[in-house]
Amino acid sequence: MSEAAVTLAGESELRLSGVIDYQTGPRLRAEGQALIKKALAKALVVDCSAVEKSSSVGLSLLLCYIRDAQALNKPLSIRAMPEDLREIAQVSGLTELLADH
Repeated sequence: MSEAAVTLAGESELRLSGVIDYQTGPRLRAEGQALIKKALAKALVVDCSAVEKSSSVGLSLLLCYIRDAQALNKPLSIRAMPEDLREIAQVSGLTELLADH
């Protein structure tokens, strides 16, 4: 398992990677929020293809990123959501909100 990280790739893509849980979530929250504010693009994508494992913390994190982007009038979409997060979203009734675009 690798260290969890969120990085800005280019002007519009945030890359989320590693294991997202209660230990890594708060740091990823703060770092992602700063990157969303810094991003120059008018619309953003969060690429989750490098997420190895996630608890419900990951779902909360993605919802926070969406809210942060909305506050700046930047649409944000999620790409390559891992199956464990997809299942949590489905049980929570959030599948459409987090659907890949």
